Amino acid sequence: MAAPAMQQPSYLLANLKMDSTTKPFLQCCQELVKVIDDYPAKELHLIFPWLVESVFGSLDGVIVGWNLGFLQACSNQYNIVMDFLNPSGPMMKLVYKLQAEEYKYEIPVSFLPGPVKVSIQEGVLPDCPLLNNKLHFPLSGLQTLSLALNPFEYYMFMFASSLITPKNYSLGQHVSSLDSAYFVLVDTYLKYFLPTEGSVPPSPFIYKRGSVSPPAPRAPSVPFAGYGIHSASLLKRHISHQPSVTADPAAQEIWRSEALLQVFVEMWLHHYSLEMYQKLQSPQVKEPFTPTEEHVLVVRLLVKHLHAFSCSLKPEQVSSSAHSHTSPLEELKRVVVHRFVQQKLYVFLQHCFGHWPLDASFRVVLETWLSYIQPWRYTGEKTNPQTDQNKGVPEKWSLFVQENLLMYTKLFQGFLNRVVRTDLVNVKNALMVFRVAKVFAQPNLSEMIQKGEQLFLEPEHVLHHRQHRCFLSPGHGGSFLSARQPVVTDRVFRVKSHVYGLEGQDCQYKQMFGMELRGTVLKLIQIIDQARQTAKKMSDQSAEVAANNSFMSWFGMGSPDLNYTFNGGEVDDTGACVKTHEFLERSLDYLCQIFRLNAGQLSQLMATLGSGQDDGNSKQLPDCVQGENGLILTDLGRMQVINGLRRFEIEYQGDPELQPIRSYENAILVRLFFKISSLVNERFGGHMDALCSRPDFLGQLGRHYLASPEAAADGRCRSPETRLTAERYRRPRLSLRMLASYRTLLMLLLLYLFGALFSLGPMSSTLLILTGGFLYGLLSCPVWR
Repeated sequence: MAAPAMQQPSYLLANLKMDSTTKPFLQCCQELVKVIDDYPAKELHLIFPWLVESVFGSLDGVIVGWNLGFLQACSNQYNIVMDFLNPSGPMMKLVYKLQAEEYKYEIPVSFLPGPVKVSIQEGVLPDCPLLNNKLHFPLSGLQTLSLALNPFEYYMFMFASSLITPKNYSLGQHVSSLDSAYFVLVDTYLKYFLPTEGSVPPSPFIYKRGSVSPPAPRAPSVPFAGYGIHSASLLKRHISHQPSVTADPAAQEIWRSEALLQVFVEMWLHHYSLEMYQKLQSPQVKEPFTPTEEHVLVVRLLVKHLHAFSCSLKPEQVSSSAHSHTSPLEELKRVVVHRFVQQKLYVFLQHCFGHWPLDASFRVVLETWLSYIQPWRYTGEKTNPQTDQNKGVPEKWSLFVQENLLMYTKLFQGFLNRVVRTDLVNVKNALMVFRVAKVFAQPNLSEMIQKGEQLFLEPEHVLHHRQHRCFLSPGHGGSFLSARQPVVTDRVFRVKSHVYGLEGQDCQYKQMFGMELRGTVLKLIQIIDQARQTAKKMSDQSAEVAANNSFMSWFGMGSPDLNYTFNGGEVDDTGACVKTHEFLERSLDYLCQIFRLNAGQLSQLMATLGSGQDDGNSKQLPDCVQGENGLILTDLGRMQVINGLRRFEIEYQGDPELQPIRSYENAILVRLFFKISSLVNERFGGHMDALCSRPDFLGQLGRHYLASPEAAADGRCRSPETRLTAERYRRPRLSLRMLASYRTLLMLLLLYLFGALFSLGPMSSTLLILTGGFLYGLLSCPVWR
């Protein structure tokens, strides 16, 4: 690189673009580090958008970037990338350099999440502090709006959007995993800017303007009306009570934590369908959004860290009522989960519960949900999972449960709706049922949920004389961890505010422990028990096959085919391998604990279920109703098919003459006899119909020889075929296909040889064979029965 004084900024960008395509990756990074150190912010400002786009990819997905989601630790570039993008690395140094000069970078509104984009284009600013004072109004109108972000916000926006932007990856690339560079960077940024211990490290770069300062407060002249009542920033509200900004360095650094959190939440969680958003503020989303497994994994990482961040609140700050003396970071810990995450995560999970495929990949969504509703797992205390399960949920978390009531009850109902439609014989699905049942069976948790439902169902008049009372909710500086028990009316107000805020004022709340949901749970218990019996039977059969193979292997006669074994095992929470029926048995026990079903009720339920079953149940057809085009499965029939309890007989239901040629048939003769039969049927079809329609002996004989065996043996329609098609297949016709069978040919050859032994010629043998066949058909005709 040339010296800074001898090179123009335009040449700097052109040279960097050329070097990125011609030089090795390591050399390019080394030169970028040198450029960041040597050049002033005025020249670095021109290369910053290109550099960020080269790293994270473009917003439209055309430029892939460094493929951080596919970059594994075993790659040679991994350490180079991690050092370059580290919170204390060269890239962040460039961000702070530009931040000190207050440069702005534009993001088109069209690349924002659907609800935010449509809201802005309609002239309404959503309740998102990230957008405050950031909109740039072009002369062409609202349709080309853009956001003017500072360097730190722009960098984090591009980093977050790279997770959800569809990209044109080359063939052969593997799916990203938990040890990819992107996942590790998310974890690193969260731990750095939202630390559980200590404070946010100050900016390491000090310039003539002083430390890097937070963005300016929102101007009152912005022509948008927000939905919420919150102020633009926790930091600004906090600083407004301080005599001097420079007196508290942490107040100048906390804005980065808040900006990072706002970007992550908006870009990763603010995606949901139109019907869900109609329950909230206004119908805005016009396009669907389907998250990927990697997206949900990152959301779970965010949820887990925010719980740990919130639980790291100092004990003296938890119990302190004088919030004016707390630091900005402690105040952020106090409200981070309720204010920033709760609403958007709830609708995000609702969308996933309703639209995710009914397969084992739902596990990532399930674990995200279970992580959110168990914040006590992230307190930093080392506990044994077994003893923790027996100890139960501490009472101090009752307020969290009540203020997140829908996270427990509504999503549990959504899970029930999914699980009754899944194959519980599959060990991965059985494990998911076990995980949910085990979490909700923790001592004290069901009582806390029930208490929350009771508070929500309190009569409205209880609140009228207490509405003037002011209390600190989590969104206004309150705490989930406070040991001080609020009065009942305050808790009633909080629970009702939570439910009505998420579901709307006209919501019809369905109790988790009500009679309607109890009926669904009893149905699930029946399904679990049926799947348990099926899995147990398959496991026993697999064990017998394995034992026989083990014995026969001594003689070299063991079966090499492993498809006959039932591999129904999965690792549980303790690391032990558990089979499918064992997961289902434990799930039954946990469900009985949650909904207080005693052994007598469960035995009666199982007896009622068993009374409708017999040993030949597997040979019965699934529960169906007769429709216009054949049999239609009912909900019970679908459950029976999914869990392997009943099945349809797999057989050919089309034209018997058009069946595929079997291995025991001669292909040439099959085609020849088909042509002969088709000519005869086409020419004499009317005569055959008239003969078979006669009620006398000749009609019976004609139906015996000319009607299809399938129609004569069974007139039921066992597949979704139209009545017209079924009737056409059952029309009387001549079929000679049986003569093309090698077995029939062998029998005819033996009969001709037998006739030759008695000096019978071919014509005499043929006549005797036809006469014998006619007499056999005559005796087997239904008229003699």
